[in-house]
Amino acid sequence: MYSNLTPWGKERLAMRETLKDDKQYYGAYGRKFLSNSNIESLIKDPASFNVPLEPTQAMLEGSYFHTAMLEPEKLKNFQIIDVASRATKAYKEACFEGERCLLRKEQLEVEKWVNKIKGDLEIHELIYNKNNKYELPEVDMIMDNLWKGKADIITDDYIIDLKTTNSKMHEFKYHASRFNYDSQAYLYQRLFNKKMLFIVIYKNTLQLQISPCSEAFIDSGRLKVENATKQYNKFYGNEKTHDPNHYIHREML
Repeated sequence: MYSNLTPWGKERLAMRETLKDDKQYYGAYGRKFLSNSNIESLIKDPASFNVPLEPTQAMLEGSYFHTAMLEPEKLKNFQIIDVASRATKAYKEACFEGERCLLRKEQLEVEKWVNKIKGDLEIHELIYNKNNKYELPEVDMIMDNLWKGKADIITDDYIIDLKTTNSKMHEFKYHASRFNYDSQAYLYQRLFNKKMLFIVIYKNTLQLQISPCSEAFIDSGRLKVENATKQYNKFYGNEKTHDPNHYIHREML
């Protein structure tokens, strides 16, 4: 089936198959690749590159949300604790030290977002079309470095990424660049060779939004990836020239 692949094509296929395992994607193997999650640290604080982040409530809720939307069979892996707060003795006894567990009231809130999206006919068809594929990793050489990405949803026409936001309606557009969704869009369009589409739910109001990406938005992301690449090559590449611990941020006021 793959006899016509070039050596690079075979290597890329093997890497993609390995990255289908979440433990590999988010573990030591996955850290061999650059990803959009590295953009912020490379541009603003190279010394923090690949330093694991402490899990936050927003990250945990986001993980539960994506799992409920796209891989509900994996919801059993989440520990849900029915207590008033994380300060209670019952929570501390139930949740291992260093972990962050989802509270029952947070689970119920996330399920509101899930039900809202699933209940919208237009968005439901976009997400759950029979031809769609879910949680697919991809890798490629971009600007002479290996990058990875994992698409929430691949349709015949788009890469779709699901986002939740605390912003007010119409503010997502202005926050998207701040959270590096522009660089994500650029990278994913390169990796998957399809246009990027964001589906957004406003957590406070349950309003829904569909956001395609303009050429200007993609170009903004490209510039970030170029900047991050320069920083990576300078501090961590095979021919690195600088110590990230001596990095000085320079910014015109």
